[in-house]
Amino acid sequence: MKTGSKFTVLALLFVGLVLVNYLATKLPFRADATAENIYTLSAGTKSLLGKIEEPVTIDFYFSRDAAGLPVSYKNYAARIEEMLRQYERAARGNLVLHVINPEPDTPEEEQATRGGLQPQIVPGTGEQVYFGLVATQADQQKAISAFNPQREQFLEYDLSELIHSVQQFDKRRLGLITSLPLQAPPMNPMMMQQQRMPQDQFVIGEWAKTFEIVPIEATATELPANLDALAVIHPQNLAPALTFAIDQFLLGGKPLFVAVDPASQFFKRQGGQQAMFGGPQPNVSSDLPQLFSAWGITYDAQQVVGDLANATQVQTGAGQLARFPVWLSLPASSLNREAMPTAQLNSLLLIEPGSLALAEGTSGLDFTPLIRSSEQAGTVPSFSLQFAQPDEVSRQIAPSGAKTLAAMISGTFTTAFPSGAPKSEPSDDDSSEIQNPESQVQNLTSGTGTLIVVADTDFLLDDYSVRRFNFLGVQTAEALNDNLAFGSNALEFLAGSSDLISIRGKGSSQRPFTVVQQMEVVAQQKYQDQLAALEARLSQVQQQLSQLQTQTTDANRLVASPEAQQAIEEFQAQEAAMRSERREIRRALREDIDALKTRLLLVNLAASPALVIVFGLWFRRNRRR
Repeated sequence: MKTGSKFTVLALLFVGLVLVNYLATKLPFRADATAENIYTLSAGTKSLLGKIEEPVTIDFYFSRDAAGLPVSYKNYAARIEEMLRQYERAARGNLVLHVINPEPDTPEEEQATRGGLQPQIVPGTGEQVYFGLVATQADQQKAISAFNPQREQFLEYDLSELIHSVQQFDKRRLGLITSLPLQAPPMNPMMMQQQRMPQDQFVIGEWAKTFEIVPIEATATELPANLDALAVIHPQNLAPALTFAIDQFLLGGKPLFVAVDPASQFFKRQGGQQAMFGGPQPNVSSDLPQLFSAWGITYDAQQVVGDLANATQVQTGAGQLARFPVWLSLPASSLNREAMPTAQLNSLLLIEPGSLALAEGTSGLDFTPLIRSSEQAGTVPSFSLQFAQPDEVSRQIAPSGAKTLAAMISGTFTTAFPSGAPKSEPSDDDSSEIQNPESQVQNLTSGTGTLIVVADTDFLLDDYSVRRFNFLGVQTAEALNDNLAFGSNALEFLAGSSDLISIRGKGSSQRPFTVVQQMEVVAQQKYQDQLAALEARLSQVQQQLSQLQTQTTDANRLVASPEAQQAIEEFQAQEAAMRSERREIRRALREDIDALKTRLLLVNLAASPALVIVFGLWFRRNRRR
């Protein structure tokens, strides 16, 4: 072949390669080989995009030219842009994407600020970076003020929830009855400025994205009008009239979410603080005995579930690690993969939960367990946990089979008030007459409804679900587990958009090196005793050497006899030898891992040339034939 022809062939191959890559980006289908299908749009997202009636405009802002921006953020921005292009293709013209680089002192930067994006400061350079998104439909505009790579597992949900919310002009109303401080109390103007502002629990912010939250006091005699759903969290001392209203709410076909707890950690801490000042101990348990009994639900507010197989590792007062069987770290195998509220979840943390069951002889109700313990579970009295150590609790547990920790119950419920509404105390104030017209309807004795009950309330608190931190000047949170996802899923399934439920709990594109981690664990176990003994000897030698070297006179001069000087030199030689031995042990810890890295490097370097050679030999052989 002539030289000119060869150059022509190479040029055509290059052009073909570029065209293949370009066409690949335009094809309407993708191949996703990840275990969690993180690069594939969920069915809920596709359904939601198919319901868009008026085009939605997406403005994605990213300061890609900012100096000092970490590579991980550039990669994450590319990941978001690719996902948004999948949204654009799936919406079939009902979603328009604009990718914008808001450089300093430009109209694009002003547009990002007007859209509600918060500039982030790059450490080291101090340069402002915009990394967010604005969705607009008609006059409605919503924004994600700042993306955070640590929230990647919720990326698809955040994008779909934003697109869904920008189309909603009126949020659904969620009534909230709780004795827990899920919502921060109003700021006291007399409070010292140095004190930290109280914050809502993170779950409230998640619920507020979908619902208008209507707080309801435990002393209320009726429910507010026009509620779309009701959440009752750790109910205590509810007024009889309010209990009746909850009963009628469910029988009227409205969805109800209930979370009770045999041992609330929040109230346990409150009790510890009050005990220091001689105050009374608060009630740490919660229950709805009258309603549960009528609805066919069995729940014991004095018994806590312990699970020997799913015990959580905690730090004891002595600084040691121990498995605490009443703190349950539940894997995906403990969650109902066929029920929408838990289908996409991977892990939950429940703190001293109770158990639920359907009472014997109950008919007309479907009882669907959502969360179950392992077969190595049993119950212990809640009062016995007050001062017990983890190993003592483990000895108390007699495994008696799997326990249901959360359930969905649907069907025909019977009222807990067959005689009608409870009589209220007479009042001299005529203005206290019932003003809610919905409460004046005839009392329901039965009705079809849907109810989700969870035998734990601590899972909703920040302490057991998220880690709050300041990221480039923006307050954000990292999920520790799927607790918040479960809380949101349950309410969205009951009253919100069912399209959003299948989106939660996606994996991350940052894949851990599990093989390397296992090798590190094995190596650590192999050399840990040897390294610990060496560290102890080295510390002792350093201490003796320090004592010799600090013997000084009043003039601060070292007093050293020939014997002391010889001892110092010997200790210094021992110290040097031990440091060398410690380096060898640490090198041995990394030996297998470094060898694996070398093999992978060689494979990566040799794979492409080897494939080209094999293809060339195959091509030459077929051409000669």
